[in-house]
Amino acid sequence: MTEVLQNIPLLATERTEALLDIERHLIAGQSAIERWFRSQFQMTPAPFYASVDLRNSGFKLAPVDTNLFSAGFNNLNPEFSSLYVSAIQHYLNQYYPGLERLLLIPENHTRNLFYLENVARLRELLEMSGLDVRVGSLLLEERTAYDLPSGNVLLLEPIFREGNRLQAAGFDPQLILLNNDLSGGVPEILENLEQPISPPLAAGWRSRRKSQHFAHYRAAAHELAEVIDIDPWLIDPFFRRCQGIDFMRAEGRDCLVANVDAVLELTRERYAHYGITQRPFVIVKADAGTYGMGIMTAYSGAEFMDLNRKERTRMAKSKEGLPVSDVFIQEGVYTFEQTAEEAVAEPVVYMVGQQVLGGFYRVHTGRGRDENLNAPGAHFEPMAFGEPCILPCRKSPPDAPVNRYYAYGVIARLTLVAAAREMADWRQQQASGAAS
Repeated sequence: MTEVLQNIPLLATERTEALLDIERHLIAGQSAIERWFRSQFQMTPAPFYASVDLRNSGFKLAPVDTNLFSAGFNNLNPEFSSLYVSAIQHYLNQYYPGLERLLLIPENHTRNLFYLENVARLRELLEMSGLDVRVGSLLLEERTAYDLPSGNVLLLEPIFREGNRLQAAGFDPQLILLNNDLSGGVPEILENLEQPISPPLAAGWRSRRKSQHFAHYRAAAHELAEVIDIDPWLIDPFFRRCQGIDFMRAEGRDCLVANVDAVLELTRERYAHYGITQRPFVIVKADAGTYGMGIMTAYSGAEFMDLNRKERTRMAKSKEGLPVSDVFIQEGVYTFEQTAEEAVAEPVVYMVGQQVLGGFYRVHTGRGRDENLNAPGAHFEPMAFGEPCILPCRKSPPDAPVNRYYAYGVIARLTLVAAAREMADWRQQQASGAAS
Protein backbone atom coordinates (compact mmCIF):
# COMPACT_ATOMS: atom_id res chain seq x y z
CA MET A 1 0.00 0.00 0.00
CA THR A 2 2.89 2.44 0.63
CA GLU A 3 3.71 2.89 -3.04
CA VAL A 4 0.06 3.54 -3.88
CA LEU A 5 -0.35 6.03 -1.02
CA GLN A 6 2.43 8.16 -2.47
CA ASN A 7 0.30 8.69 -5.58
CA ILE A 8 -2.78 10.14 -3.87
CA PRO A 9 -3.79 13.34 -5.69
CA LEU A 10 -3.47 16.34 -3.37
CA LEU A 11 -5.27 19.67 -3.23
CA ALA A 12 -3.13 22.21 -5.05
CA THR A 13 -4.73 25.31 -3.53
CA GLU A 14 -4.46 27.29 -0.33
CA ARG A 15 -8.19 28.08 -0.34
CA THR A 16 -9.32 25.17 1.85
CA GLU A 17 -11.00 27.00 4.74
CA ALA A 18 -14.51 26.18 3.54
CA LEU A 19 -13.64 22.56 2.80
CA LEU A 20 -12.01 22.06 6.18
CA ASP A 21 -15.08 23.58 7.80
CA ILE A 22 -17.34 21.18 5.88
CA GLU A 23 -15.19 18.24 6.94
CA ARG A 24 -15.27 19.36 10.59
CA HIS A 25 -19.06 19.52 10.48
CA LEU A 26 -19.23 16.09 8.85
CA ILE A 27 -16.98 14.55 11.47
CA ALA A 28 -18.83 16.19 14.36
CA GLY A 29 -22.22 15.31 12.91
CA GLN A 30 -21.43 11.75 11.86
CA SER A 31 -24.09 10.13 14.08
CA ALA A 32 -26.81 12.53 12.93
CA ILE A 33 -25.71 12.11 9.30
CA GLU A 34 -25.93 8.32 9.46
CA ARG A 35 -29.37 8.49 11.12
CA TRP A 36 -30.55 10.84 8.40
CA PHE A 37 -29.29 8.57 5.62
CA ARG A 38 -30.87 5.53 7.25
CA SER A 39 -34.25 7.24 7.43
CA GLN A 40 -33.99 8.40 3.81
CA PHE A 41 -33.22 4.95 2.42
CA GLN A 42 -36.03 3.44 4.47
CA MET A 43 -38.45 5.80 2.71
CA THR A 44 -36.90 5.52 -0.77
CA PRO A 45 -34.69 2.45 -1.35
CA ALA A 46 -31.39 3.03 -3.11
CA PRO A 47 -30.78 1.74 -6.66
CA PHE A 48 -28.76 -1.45 -7.15
CA TYR A 49 -25.63 0.53 -7.95
CA ALA A 50 -24.48 4.01 -8.85
CA SER A 51 -21.33 6.05 -9.32
CA VAL A 52 -20.82 9.78 -8.92
CA ASP A 53 -18.22 12.20 -10.30
CA LEU A 54 -17.14 14.69 -7.64
CA ARG A 55 -15.17 17.93 -7.86
CA ASN A 56 -13.13 19.36 -4.99
CA SER A 57 -12.08 22.99 -5.34
CA GLY A 58 -11.00 23.50 -1.75
CA PHE A 59 -13.87 25.92 -1.22
CA LYS A 60 -16.58 23.67 -2.64
CA LEU A 61 -17.14 19.90 -2.76
CA ALA A 62 -19.96 18.89 -5.07
CA PRO A 63 -21.17 16.22 -7.51
CA VAL A 64 -21.24 17.00 -11.22
CA ASP A 65 -22.72 13.76 -12.59
CA THR A 66 -24.45 10.62 -11.31
CA ASN A 67 -24.45 7.39 -13.30
CA LEU A 68 -27.01 4.68 -12.57
CA PHE A 69 -25.36 2.20 -14.97
CA SER A 70 -21.89 2.23 -13.46
CA ALA A 71 -19.03 1.20 -15.73
CA GLY A 72 -15.59 0.99 -14.21
CA PHE A 73 -15.77 -1.78 -11.63
CA ASN A 74 -12.43 -2.99 -12.95
CA ASN A 75 -10.88 0.30 -11.76
CA LEU A 76 -11.84 -0.24 -8.12
CA ASN A 77 -9.13 -1.22 -5.66
CA PRO A 78 -9.03 -5.05 -5.74
CA GLU A 79 -7.85 -5.14 -2.11
CA PHE A 80 -11.42 -4.38 -1.05
CA SER A 81 -13.19 -7.16 -2.95
CA SER A 82 -14.63 -8.50 0.30
CA LEU A 83 -16.32 -5.13 0.90
CA TYR A 84 -17.81 -5.13 -2.59
CA VAL A 85 -19.16 -8.66 -2.23
CA SER A 86 -20.55 -7.90 1.23
CA ALA A 87 -22.38 -4.83 -0.12
CA ILE A 88 -23.93 -6.85 -2.96
CA GLN A 89 -25.00 -9.61 -0.57
CA HIS A 90 -26.53 -7.07 1.82
CA TYR A 91 -28.53 -5.48 -1.01
CA LEU A 92 -29.73 -8.85 -2.32
CA ASN A 93 -30.73 -10.07 1.15
CA GLN A 94 -32.72 -6.88 1.68
CA TYR A 95 -34.50 -6.58 -1.66
CA TYR A 96 -34.14 -9.93 -3.49
CA PRO A 97 -34.00 -12.67 -0.82
CA GLY A 98 -33.66 -16.10 -2.34
CA LEU A 99 -32.30 -14.76 -5.64
CA GLU A 100 -30.16 -17.34 -7.45
CA ARG A 101 -30.07 -16.49 -11.17
CA LEU A 102 -29.18 -13.10 -12.64
CA LEU A 103 -28.88 -11.96 -16.25
CA LEU A 104 -26.48 -9.06 -16.78
CA ILE A 105 -27.09 -6.97 -19.92
CA PRO A 106 -24.17 -4.70 -20.89
CA GLU A 107 -23.73 -2.00 -23.51
CA ASN A 108 -23.13 -3.07 -27.10
CA HIS A 109 -19.49 -1.95 -26.90
CA THR A 110 -18.08 -5.27 -28.04
CA ARG A 111 -14.99 -3.57 -29.50
CA ASN A 112 -14.22 -1.67 -26.31
CA LEU A 113 -12.17 -4.19 -24.35
CA PHE A 114 -11.74 -1.80 -21.43
CA TYR A 115 -15.51 -1.63 -21.01
CA LEU A 116 -15.73 -5.42 -21.27
CA GLU A 117 -13.16 -5.62 -18.45
CA ASN A 118 -15.72 -3.75 -16.34
CA VAL A 119 -18.41 -6.27 -17.30
CA ALA A 120 -16.12 -9.19 -16.48
CA ARG A 121 -15.25 -7.71 -13.08
CA LEU A 122 -18.90 -7.00 -12.28
CA ARG A 123 -19.84 -10.54 -13.24
CA GLU A 124 -17.06 -11.87 -11.00
CA LEU A 125 -18.29 -9.86 -8.01
CA LEU A 126 -21.87 -11.00 -8.57
CA GLU A 127 -20.76 -14.63 -8.79
CA MET A 128 -18.69 -14.27 -5.60
CA SER A 129 -21.88 -12.98 -3.97
CA GLY A 130 -23.48 -16.39 -4.59
CA LEU A 131 -25.30 -15.83 -7.87
CA ASP A 132 -25.48 -17.85 -11.07
CA VAL A 133 -24.74 -15.14 -13.65
CA ARG A 134 -24.98 -15.00 -17.43
CA VAL A 135 -24.05 -12.02 -19.59
CA GLY A 136 -26.63 -11.47 -22.32
CA SER A 137 -26.17 -9.34 -25.42
CA LEU A 138 -28.81 -7.20 -27.14
CA LEU A 139 -26.67 -7.33 -30.26
CA LEU A 140 -25.17 -10.78 -30.77
CA GLU A 141 -26.96 -13.73 -32.34
CA GLU A 142 -24.52 -16.41 -31.20
CA ARG A 143 -22.36 -17.03 -28.15
CA THR A 144 -19.11 -15.11 -28.39
CA ALA A 145 -16.07 -15.24 -26.11
CA TYR A 146 -13.80 -12.19 -25.74
CA ASP A 147 -10.18 -12.46 -24.66
CA LEU A 148 -9.48 -9.43 -22.48
CA PRO A 149 -6.17 -7.64 -21.80
CA SER A 150 -6.29 -8.80 -18.16
CA GLY A 151 -6.24 -12.43 -19.29
CA ASN A 152 -9.90 -12.93 -18.42
CA VAL A 153 -12.35 -14.35 -20.91
CA LEU A 154 -15.86 -12.90 -21.09
CA LEU A 155 -18.65 -14.93 -22.68
CA LEU A 156 -21.59 -12.99 -24.13
CA GLU A 157 -24.74 -14.92 -24.97
CA PRO A 158 -27.70 -14.06 -27.20
CA ILE A 159 -30.97 -13.55 -25.38
CA PHE A 160 -34.53 -14.26 -26.45
CA ARG A 161 -38.02 -13.75 -25.16
CA GLU A 162 -40.35 -16.56 -24.13
CA GLY A 163 -43.73 -14.99 -23.46
CA ASN A 164 -43.08 -12.26 -20.94
CA ARG A 165 -39.80 -13.71 -19.72
CA LEU A 166 -36.29 -12.96 -20.93
CA GLN A 167 -33.96 -15.94 -21.25
CA ALA A 168 -30.61 -17.13 -22.47
CA ALA A 169 -30.08 -20.66 -23.70
CA GLY A 170 -31.05 -23.00 -20.86
CA PHE A 171 -31.16 -20.08 -18.40
CA ASP A 172 -34.26 -18.47 -16.90
CA PRO A 173 -33.12 -15.48 -14.79
CA GLN A 174 -34.97 -14.18 -11.75
CA LEU A 175 -33.49 -10.67 -12.06
CA ILE A 176 -32.21 -8.64 -15.01
CA LEU A 177 -29.41 -6.22 -14.15
CA LEU A 178 -28.77 -3.51 -16.73
CA ASN A 179 -25.30 -2.15 -17.35
CA ASN A 180 -26.69 -0.47 -20.46
CA ASP A 181 -27.93 3.13 -20.17
CA LEU A 182 -30.51 2.71 -22.96
CA SER A 183 -29.50 5.96 -24.65
CA GLY A 184 -31.00 4.69 -27.88
CA GLY A 185 -34.32 3.90 -26.20
CA VAL A 186 -35.83 0.79 -24.66
CA PRO A 187 -35.59 -2.29 -26.91
CA GLU A 188 -38.92 -4.02 -27.36
CA ILE A 189 -37.47 -7.24 -25.96
CA LEU A 190 -37.15 -5.57 -22.53
CA GLU A 191 -40.66 -4.13 -22.31
CA ASN A 192 -43.38 -5.54 -20.04
CA LEU A 193 -41.35 -8.41 -18.63
CA GLU A 194 -42.40 -10.52 -15.67
CA GLN A 195 -38.88 -10.41 -14.25
CA PRO A 196 -37.79 -7.33 -12.32
CA ILE A 197 -35.28 -5.08 -14.08
CA SER A 198 -32.72 -3.04 -12.18
CA PRO A 199 -32.13 -0.16 -12.61
CA PRO A 200 -35.68 0.39 -13.95
CA LEU A 201 -36.14 1.13 -17.64
CA ALA A 202 -37.09 4.73 -16.78
CA ALA A 203 -33.49 5.26 -15.60
CA GLY A 204 -32.29 5.07 -19.21
CA TRP A 205 -31.09 8.30 -20.76
CA ARG A 206 -33.90 8.35 -23.33
CA SER A 207 -36.24 9.44 -20.50
CA ARG A 208 -34.06 10.42 -17.53
CA ARG A 209 -32.87 14.04 -17.19
CA LYS A 210 -29.91 15.45 -15.26
CA SER A 211 -31.96 18.51 -14.35
CA GLN A 212 -34.52 16.29 -12.60
CA HIS A 213 -31.77 14.46 -10.73
CA PHE A 214 -30.08 17.64 -9.56
CA ALA A 215 -33.42 19.12 -8.50
CA HIS A 216 -33.79 16.14 -6.16
CA TYR A 217 -30.14 16.50 -5.16
CA ARG A 218 -30.70 20.17 -4.30
CA ALA A 219 -33.55 19.29 -1.95
CA ALA A 220 -31.52 16.51 -0.28
CA ALA A 221 -28.42 18.71 0.03
CA HIS A 222 -30.42 21.47 1.72
CA GLU A 223 -31.92 18.95 4.14
CA LEU A 224 -28.51 17.57 5.10
CA ALA A 225 -26.99 21.06 5.29
CA GLU A 226 -29.60 21.90 7.91
CA VAL A 227 -28.70 18.76 9.87
CA ILE A 228 -24.99 19.68 10.03
CA ASP A 229 -25.40 23.49 9.90
CA ILE A 230 -23.51 24.45 6.75
CA ASP A 231 -24.24 26.65 3.76
CA PRO A 232 -25.83 24.24 1.22
CA TRP A 233 -24.08 26.04 -1.66
CA LEU A 234 -20.80 24.51 -0.46
CA ILE A 235 -22.05 21.09 -1.62
CA ASP A 236 -24.66 22.03 -4.24
CA PRO A 237 -23.95 23.52 -7.70
CA PHE A 238 -26.40 26.00 -9.24
CA PHE A 239 -28.06 24.89 -12.49
CA ARG A 240 -30.57 25.83 -15.15
CA ARG A 241 -32.17 24.02 -18.10
CA CYS A 242 -32.96 25.02 -21.69
CA GLN A 243 -35.23 23.08 -24.06
CA GLY A 244 -35.71 23.22 -27.79
CA ILE A 245 -32.07 23.92 -28.57
CA ASP A 246 -30.72 23.30 -32.08
CA PHE A 247 -27.00 24.03 -32.15
CA MET A 248 -26.64 23.51 -35.90
CA ARG A 249 -29.42 25.99 -36.71
CA ALA A 250 -28.46 28.32 -33.85
CA GLU A 251 -31.97 28.01 -32.41
CA GLY A 252 -32.57 28.62 -28.70
CA ARG A 253 -29.47 30.76 -28.24
CA ASP A 254 -31.33 33.41 -26.24
CA CYS A 255 -32.30 30.81 -23.63
CA LEU A 256 -28.72 29.57 -23.41
CA VAL A 257 -27.23 33.05 -23.11
CA ALA A 258 -29.73 34.15 -20.45
CA ASN A 259 -29.38 31.03 -18.31
CA VAL A 260 -25.60 30.81 -18.57
CA ASP A 261 -25.39 34.41 -17.38
CA ALA A 262 -27.93 33.74 -14.62
CA VAL A 263 -25.90 30.82 -13.22
CA LEU A 264 -22.69 32.88 -13.46
CA GLU A 265 -24.28 35.78 -11.58
CA LEU A 266 -25.50 33.52 -8.78
CA THR A 267 -22.03 31.97 -8.55
CA ARG A 268 -20.37 35.40 -8.53
CA GLU A 269 -22.45 36.40 -5.53
CA ARG A 270 -21.36 33.32 -3.55
CA TYR A 271 -17.73 33.82 -4.60
CA ALA A 272 -17.88 37.42 -3.37
CA HIS A 273 -19.45 36.27 -0.08
CA TYR A 274 -16.56 33.87 0.56
CA GLY A 275 -13.81 36.08 -0.88
CA ILE A 276 -13.07 33.61 -3.69
CA THR A 277 -10.95 35.17 -6.43
CA GLN A 278 -11.32 32.48 -9.10
CA ARG A 279 -13.36 33.31 -12.18
CA PRO A 280 -16.81 31.66 -12.19
CA PHE A 281 -17.62 29.36 -15.11
CA VAL A 282 -20.37 27.00 -16.21
CA ILE A 283 -20.45 23.58 -17.81
CA VAL A 284 -23.01 23.25 -20.59
CA LYS A 285 -23.97 19.70 -21.56
CA ALA A 286 -26.80 17.55 -22.81
CA ASP A 287 -29.53 17.12 -20.20
CA ALA A 288 -29.49 13.41 -21.00
CA GLY A 289 -26.51 11.21 -21.73
CA THR A 290 -23.12 10.16 -20.55
CA TYR A 291 -19.62 9.30 -21.79
CA GLY A 292 -18.52 12.93 -21.53
CA MET A 293 -20.01 13.85 -24.91
CA GLY A 294 -21.45 17.24 -25.87
CA ILE A 295 -19.83 19.24 -23.06
CA MET A 296 -18.51 22.80 -23.12
CA THR A 297 -16.90 25.13 -20.56
CA ALA A 298 -18.09 28.74 -20.75
CA TYR A 299 -17.33 31.98 -18.90
CA SER A 300 -20.15 34.04 -20.40
CA GLY A 301 -23.41 33.58 -22.25
CA ALA A 302 -22.03 35.57 -25.17
CA GLU A 303 -19.78 32.62 -26.07
CA PHE A 304 -22.87 30.86 -27.47
CA MET A 305 -23.66 33.65 -29.90
CA ASP A 306 -20.83 32.81 -32.29
CA LEU A 307 -19.94 29.11 -31.96
CA ASN A 308 -17.95 27.88 -34.93
CA ARG A 309 -19.12 24.87 -36.92
CA LYS A 310 -16.83 22.44 -35.09
CA GLU A 311 -18.15 23.56 -31.71
CA ARG A 312 -21.78 23.41 -32.86
CA THR A 313 -21.24 19.90 -34.27
CA ARG A 314 -19.65 18.73 -31.03
CA MET A 315 -22.52 20.06 -28.92
CA ALA A 316 -25.30 18.88 -31.26
CA LYS A 317 -24.84 15.13 -30.75
CA SER A 318 -24.63 12.83 -27.76
CA LYS A 319 -24.04 9.10 -27.37
CA GLU A 320 -25.12 6.96 -30.34
CA GLY A 321 -25.37 10.14 -32.44
CA LEU A 322 -28.63 11.22 -30.79
CA PRO A 323 -29.47 14.91 -31.33
CA VAL A 324 -29.25 17.23 -28.33
CA SER A 325 -32.26 19.50 -27.77
CA ASP A 326 -32.43 19.69 -23.95
CA VAL A 327 -29.40 21.37 -22.40
CA PHE A 328 -28.21 21.37 -18.79
CA ILE A 329 -26.32 24.44 -17.57
CA GLN A 330 -24.39 23.66 -14.39
CA GLU A 331 -22.24 25.84 -12.17
CA GLY A 332 -18.65 24.88 -12.87
CA VAL A 333 -16.73 23.44 -9.93
CA TYR A 334 -12.97 23.68 -10.20
CA THR A 335 -10.92 20.62 -9.41
CA PHE A 336 -7.78 21.58 -7.54
CA GLU A 337 -6.77 17.98 -6.94
CA GLN A 338 -3.71 16.97 -8.90
CA THR A 339 -1.14 14.20 -9.04
CA ALA A 340 2.58 14.56 -8.34
CA GLU A 341 3.00 15.01 -12.10
CA GLU A 342 0.56 17.98 -11.88
CA ALA A 343 -2.17 16.23 -13.86
CA VAL A 344 -5.67 17.27 -12.79
CA ALA A 345 -7.80 14.65 -11.06
CA GLU A 346 -11.31 14.14 -9.72
CA PRO A 347 -12.70 11.43 -7.43
CA VAL A 348 -15.29 8.98 -8.69
CA VAL A 349 -17.17 7.15 -5.93
CA TYR A 350 -18.97 3.82 -6.38
CA MET A 351 -21.88 2.46 -4.37
CA VAL A 352 -23.97 -0.69 -4.21
CA GLY A 353 -27.26 -0.02 -2.51
CA GLN A 354 -26.55 2.48 0.25
CA GLN A 355 -23.04 1.11 0.82
CA VAL A 356 -20.02 3.13 -0.31
CA LEU A 357 -17.57 0.78 -2.02
CA GLY A 358 -14.77 3.24 -2.64
CA GLY A 359 -13.68 4.49 -6.00
CA PHE A 360 -10.87 5.88 -8.07
CA TYR A 361 -9.43 9.12 -9.34
CA ARG A 362 -10.05 10.06 -12.94
CA VAL A 363 -6.80 11.70 -14.06
CA HIS A 364 -6.21 13.67 -17.25
CA THR A 365 -2.89 15.13 -18.33
CA GLY A 366 -4.38 17.12 -21.19
CA ARG A 367 -7.27 18.87 -19.43
CA GLY A 368 -7.48 21.90 -17.15
CA ARG A 369 -9.05 22.50 -13.75
CA ASP A 370 -12.16 23.98 -15.35
CA GLU A 371 -12.71 21.23 -17.93
CA ASN A 372 -14.57 17.95 -18.16
CA LEU A 373 -12.14 15.10 -17.40
CA ASN A 374 -14.36 12.31 -18.72
CA ALA A 375 -12.70 12.44 -22.11
CA PRO A 376 -10.30 10.41 -24.25
CA GLY A 377 -6.86 10.41 -22.66
CA ALA A 378 -8.11 9.98 -19.09
CA HIS A 379 -6.69 7.22 -16.90
CA PHE A 380 -7.69 5.91 -13.49
CA GLU A 381 -5.92 5.57 -10.15
CA PRO A 382 -7.64 3.50 -7.43
CA MET A 383 -8.32 5.47 -4.29
CA ALA A 384 -5.67 4.40 -1.81
CA PHE A 385 -7.82 3.61 1.18
CA GLY A 386 -6.18 2.56 4.41
CA GLU A 387 -9.75 1.44 5.14
CA PRO A 388 -13.11 1.96 3.40
CA CYS A 389 -14.54 5.51 3.41
CA ILE A 390 -17.47 4.79 5.72
CA LEU A 391 -16.16 6.10 9.06
CA PRO A 392 -14.38 9.35 9.90
CA CYS A 393 -11.68 9.55 12.55
CA ARG A 394 -12.29 12.24 15.17
CA LYS A 395 -8.68 12.00 16.37
CA SER A 396 -7.26 12.83 12.93
CA PRO A 397 -7.18 16.26 11.23
CA PRO A 398 -10.23 17.02 9.04
CA ASP A 399 -8.11 16.75 5.89
CA ALA A 400 -6.64 13.34 6.79
CA PRO A 401 -7.34 10.82 3.99
CA VAL A 402 -9.83 8.83 6.09
CA ASN A 403 -11.84 12.00 6.79
CA ARG A 404 -11.63 13.37 3.27
CA TYR A 405 -12.80 10.04 1.91
CA TYR A 406 -15.65 10.06 4.41
CA ALA A 407 -16.64 13.49 3.06
CA TYR A 408 -16.57 12.08 -0.47
CA GLY A 409 -18.76 9.19 0.69
CA VAL A 410 -21.31 11.52 2.29
CA ILE A 411 -21.68 13.67 -0.84
CA ALA A 412 -21.87 10.52 -3.00
CA ARG A 413 -24.66 9.12 -0.82
CA LEU A 414 -26.51 12.42 -1.14
CA THR A 415 -26.67 11.80 -4.89
CA LEU A 416 -27.92 8.31 -4.06
CA VAL A 417 -30.78 9.81 -2.05
CA ALA A 418 -31.58 11.98 -5.08
CA ALA A 419 -31.51 8.94 -7.37
CA ALA A 420 -33.76 7.01 -4.97
CA ARG A 421 -36.26 9.88 -5.06
CA GLU A 422 -36.09 9.88 -8.85
CA MET A 423 -36.98 6.19 -8.83
CA ALA A 424 -39.87 6.85 -6.45
CA ASP A 425 -41.19 9.42 -8.95
CA TRP A 426 -40.94 6.86 -11.76
CA ARG A 427 -42.83 4.26 -9.72
CA GLN A 428 -45.55 6.79 -8.94
CA GLN A 429 -45.84 7.80 -12.61
CA GLN A 430 -46.00 4.15 -13.64
CA ALA A 431 -48.71 3.46 -11.07
CA SER A 432 -50.68 6.50 -12.24
CA GLY A 433 -50.37 5.37 -15.85
CA ALA A 434 -51.54 1.87 -14.99
CA ALA A 435 -54.50 3.26 -13.02
CA SER A 436 -55.61 5.46 -15.90
